[in-house]
Amino acid sequence: MKSEIDIRDQDFRMGAAAVRILADDSMVIGGGIFPSYKSGQEGELRASAIVLEKGNRVCIISCDVLMMQRDILDDVCLRIERETGILSGNILISSTHTHHAPTTATVHGYERDQLFSSRVKEAMVSAAIKATGNLGEAACRFSCGRENTVGQNSRVILTDGSVLWVPSEPQYASLEPTGVHDPDLPVCTFEMKDGSGQVLLFSHGCHNIGARDPDKRSPGFYGLAAQELEKENGGMAIFLSGASGSSHNLKLTTEELVSAVKTAVTDTMHRAGTVEISGIVSMKSEFEFGIRYFQEKEEDQAVSDYCHKMRVDWCDHPQDIVNVFRDMRKSLVKHQGEVRKSWLQVILMGDIAWVAVPGELFGTLAREIKNRSPFHQTYIIGYANDHIGYIPDSKAFELGGYQIWTGYHSLVKKGTGEQIVEQALAMLNKLKKT
Repeated sequence: MKSEIDIRDQDFRMGAAAVRILADDSMVIGGGIFPSYKSGQEGELRASAIVLEKGNRVCIISCDVLMMQRDILDDVCLRIERETGILSGNILISSTHTHHAPTTATVHGYERDQLFSSRVKEAMVSAAIKATGNLGEAACRFSCGRENTVGQNSRVILTDGSVLWVPSEPQYASLEPTGVHDPDLPVCTFEMKDGSGQVLLFSHGCHNIGARDPDKRSPGFYGLAAQELEKENGGMAIFLSGASGSSHNLKLTTEELVSAVKTAVTDTMHRAGTVEISGIVSMKSEFEFGIRYFQEKEEDQAVSDYCHKMRVDWCDHPQDIVNVFRDMRKSLVKHQGEVRKSWLQVILMGDIAWVAVPGELFGTLAREIKNRSPFHQTYIIGYANDHIGYIPDSKAFELGGYQIWTGYHSLVKKGTGEQIVEQALAMLNKLKKT
């Protein structure tokens, strides 16, 4: 084990690489209630990897897919460990949650596309190997901005006490949201000291829904913004999704979303100051969570009432949606009360803490972690190392709504979000003391 003096004497090193993921028109798209298909593609679907080294070596991978689970990701981590020597516990893999790429998960009314998933796995491994081979001395600049227009809390309470999800219609504009939205926009710029290139890493918490051409495959507005920033600034740009479980875009067009993200990232990047990376640390710990028990009659009534009474744009075929959720619950009945394991991870980059959560964390829970963290700069990475669905706070469970309906998208029991908060804080506090 290297001493603290040795670590300080070492140079901070960085390497990065992106690998394109091939897709075609025959592949079912993930992100809707029903299966759909796209013709053609805008932008690239990628696996982007960055390797950071100072006394320890970690690898962070961002992948332009909806979500991925442990059976894919654990295997990828083991393969990367064999090929690069980077320990599985030092590897973080996050999905960008684009709703415009072939599906790597079985959810709602469609199943995982196995061919596309295999290509995703190969791309992630290849990106990690190439990034490791590109390691060189680097400097880091960091700043955290805020972007309030791209996402808002997307759950509002109607006069009858029900929760409306993604209230885009004008008559709902004045309704109060049920919780908070996290507008933080952390931006890291890593510059190679030999002038050979730079990597821009940024994170924000909003559902990555929005393609310029909705009939084409796309990395979503965050991915499009990252790829345009690359063209304008050179180097690579990598997006990591934040805590977006309760946040959506409610107002902007895709063009406006891309522009707003690019402007906010650029402004934040220009305000960034050089930070001394004293060391790189990763802590990856399993945690247990339970599959909820549910009452079929009550669940079915909640879905049916919403889909038939709420005349919102995604409920054009209300009974078909009701049937999709019935089918998911039928397959989950036998799993009620089951205890499963997933991952929580914290990566410290000097005094900057990244907390990786395996699903769609609600903004209220993200704020709790940030407010109580011993590190002033603490940020959430969602859809990381696994996907256990929506992770609501206990108040959200009581209010109900789409994110709480039982299905593959939402199956954890009440209290799981608070459990994650406490375990993440325990990890942060332990790292603070070391």
